Amino acid sequence: MVKFSFSVPQPNTQYIHIEATIPVKEEQTTIHLPAWRPGRYELGNFAKNVWNFKVTDVNQNGLEFQKINKDTWEVETSGSKEILVSYNYYASELNAGSTFADKDQLYVNPVNCCVFTKETFNDPVEITLDISDKWEVATSLESKDGKCYAENTEELLDSPFIASGMLQRESYESHGVTFHVWFNGIVKPDWERLIKDFQAFTDSQIAKFAEFPVKEYHYLNQILPYKAYHGVEHTKSTVIALGPSYEVFGSLYKELLGVSSHELYHTWNVKTIRPAEMMPYDFTKENYSPLGYLCEGVTTYMGDLFLHKSGVFNLEQYLDEMNTQLQRHFDNQGRFHYSVAESSFDTWLDGYVAGAPGRKVSIYTEGCLLAFITDVKLLEATKNKYGLDEVMKRLFFQFGLEGKGVSEADYKAMVESVGKFSFDEIFNDYIHGTKPFESLLTYCFDYVGLELQHQPEESYAAGRLGFKYLNSSRGGAIIKAMYPGGPAELGGLMLDDEIVAVNGLEVKNNVNEWFKYLDDEQKEVTVFRGGKLLTFTLPEVNRYFYNKYSVKPVKDPNGPQKAGMKAWAN
Repeated sequence: MVKFSFSVPQPNTQYIHIEATIPVKEEQTTIHLPAWRPGRYELGNFAKNVWNFKVTDVNQNGLEFQKINKDTWEVETSGSKEILVSYNYYASELNAGSTFADKDQLYVNPVNCCVFTKETFNDPVEITLDISDKWEVATSLESKDGKCYAENTEELLDSPFIASGMLQRESYESHGVTFHVWFNGIVKPDWERLIKDFQAFTDSQIAKFAEFPVKEYHYLNQILPYKAYHGVEHTKSTVIALGPSYEVFGSLYKELLGVSSHELYHTWNVKTIRPAEMMPYDFTKENYSPLGYLCEGVTTYMGDLFLHKSGVFNLEQYLDEMNTQLQRHFDNQGRFHYSVAESSFDTWLDGYVAGAPGRKVSIYTEGCLLAFITDVKLLEATKNKYGLDEVMKRLFFQFGLEGKGVSEADYKAMVESVGKFSFDEIFNDYIHGTKPFESLLTYCFDYVGLELQHQPEESYAAGRLGFKYLNSSRGGAIIKAMYPGGPAELGGLMLDDEIVAVNGLEVKNNVNEWFKYLDDEQKEVTVFRGGKLLTFTLPEVNRYFYNKYSVKPVKDPNGPQKAGMKAWAN
């Protein structure tokens, strides 16, 4: 058995002291720290937080070791049956995928900070926490006699825990499964409202799949006093970071519902229905896959749609979420240059930052819209009998529960099996290609009685001059996006230029108002760039650039549209 212990000797330093007792058999043993964490397809570089790394035998005799790459150590273990690996881990970052410690809590994502050997990866694991006896522990791990247990290292790495004196919990049941909702931090939960809504979308998701992958599930909510929004999926739990506290059951409540439904759907899709390239996970390096549009795109689509299917969101609330995805799609010029499959493969490069302008697309946004298209095309092909729900259900039973990874060919074949039609056009032109699909979206929205609308952006800068901006702390306007061929780009402006004056008039969080006022005049824009003040003249172009996109129900849906809507929303 592998054994871990966690303690925080001096909380204000935010170092967690970790000790791992690991059985060994070979003369040399290789110790790994995970290079990444599932749910975030980029290298994590967690070893940058490791300090005072030591290895001894059971008699506390130091063993020779050599660090052979950034997160791997080779240890001389000849004559040893067991080794003790000890180190300190700096835990100062608090989000849904991090590890954090202070005087109020010990929050650990083991995938950040727990070492392992390949030889003992499948051995059971025991975890001991040196914490206040007044604290509770929120985790999906089995707990017994003050210790926690994992079936193997993969379960350990997939099982975050929060030890704190501020935890609050309520539970509910759905289809024989117990769901625990934990809150840590400053928060006043509206339990009645929350349990009612969580029960509804949970019931709806499980009903469509017919079965839940695990017997018990935990929502671990880290509620923060500042702005935060983040969620990470695990097989038996999810961690959600949300804030500020006073808005969690106010303006942020729909975000809490959205991320919770999304992460619950991940229990099937990606934690059980897993890309072949990640079956099993290799924690020592990148796990490249083009299936981000399935793992994250379908989950983004279904997470929101199930809030509508279950009655938690009305149609208007659901369409607000869809409108956000549509706007992101049409604003991103990368859709003309790089496919969603290619962008999925490249998440390991820059999947979680804006990256080079116009280079790539979001697997969440493009995958969501393509999931909607696939859903509707399936409904159309099967006369409203089957949609994407059926595809995912069959993938769950035929691949997920069988421990088989899903390939792109498997997904394509399953869609074709359910729909009895060729998926070639969507697969080749839109998933692996960059063919614009506005007309296809329009067609699919029309099938379910919805209408895709667009009109010029109200912002003069976006609609008429072709750029989007954020106000700076000193009142200027920092350019964050430019429309190709728009006046801003043609006039010589650059991304991250800060506009400080228009026609010699100082900008103080009012650049749009000045542009409107000077509509019929030539516009000279003064920007702060690299320590210099520069002035550019913007050309006059008689057209609009950025548009605002939205979907609304058609006024008088016909019979087929009503039938399509009923099948899609149920």
